[in-house]
Amino acid sequence: MAKKRARRKGLLAAAKPGPKPAGPAQRPLRQKTEAELNAEFLRALAAGDGLSGAHCIHEQWMRGLFPSKIESALDLLWKSAGASVPDWLPMRYVSWLPTAYEVAARFTAAGRGRSNLYLILLDYADRRGDDHGVYVGMSSYSPAQRFDQHMNGIRAAGSVLKRGIEVLTGPVLHLQHIARKEAARIEAGLALALADAGIHTEGGH
Repeated sequence: MAKKRARRKGLLAAAKPGPKPAGPAQRPLRQKTEAELNAEFLRALAAGDGLSGAHCIHEQWMRGLFPSKIESALDLLWKSAGASVPDWLPMRYVSWLPTAYEVAARFTAAGRGRSNLYLILLDYADRRGDDHGVYVGMSSYSPAQRFDQHMNGIRAAGSVLKRGIEVLTGPVLHLQHIARKEAARIEAGLALALADAGIHTEGGH
């Protein structure tokens, strides 16, 4: 998590006004061929461009690229462009990430407000089955702030305090700054939907 804290500070310092960049759910590289994605990724590594590299990895992840190749690409990107890798790219391979995006996309909110949906990756390597689960929550704090609170024992869920690894920002980017009533509804529905999709799910109260 220290890497992500340093990355957030770097991104805030470098932030400039301008058009909002495409998020991972939009998959801006969807039309690229595998060869084009590989070439773009190499260019991103050479230029230290974490955002472009993240989109390349994300697109191949959504297409079902072999886990070992995703993990290798993540390692290369962190080494060459760690300071500019966006928060929405996980730091490790998660088998069900494409499913999480698909499920979360079913939920939308019309009203604006102060509540944020967040997902936290959980470590279940000590149990049979998938190594990872997810905690679903909502808060008036940012997902990163709420994760830090959990890990420091502030209104912490036991599953996060014991098993929390990192925030999974990408799937719920469209569910930030929404009305509290809608956030509560979506929190419960999203947790049920993720569980129904076969993901070990906690939270969603």
